[in-house]
Amino acid sequence: MKPSVLFVCVHNAGRSQMAAGFLTALSQGRVEVLSAGSEPKDQINPVAIAAMAEEGIDIAGNVPKILTTEAVRQSDVVITMGCGDACPIFPGKRYEDWQLNDPAGQGIESVRPIRNEIKARIEALLAEILPVT
Repeated sequence: MKPSVLFVCVHNAGRSQMAAGFLTALSQGRVEVLSAGSEPKDQINPVAIAAMAEEGIDIAGNVPKILTTEAVRQSDVVITMGCGDACPIFPGKRYEDWQLNDPAGQGIESVRPIRNEIKARIEALLAEILPVT
């Protein structure tokens, strides 16, 4: 059974979308990837889209989604990025809170280090949740 990872931030327009993009690409379909926000925006942050495009990952077609308790319930790992108390907690889940700067309103020069940190964290997460083949 594939492990399932949910990324949650407030607007589901930057950090959580970049994380989901990296995990989808780097896991090559071996992980179910979900992302959501407690107060989703209308669209993905265009600078986040541009930063990911530099890595060869297209998140332009993604749409911010509202966080549901069902999404949390069906996930093995829940990674929050500054969503505070908005994230429901279920026993038996692995929770991590990633302290990352918010790319909202920032230029590409400021978003690249956030993107790179997310990529490094995704690589570490993959090493933990996927069996070595």
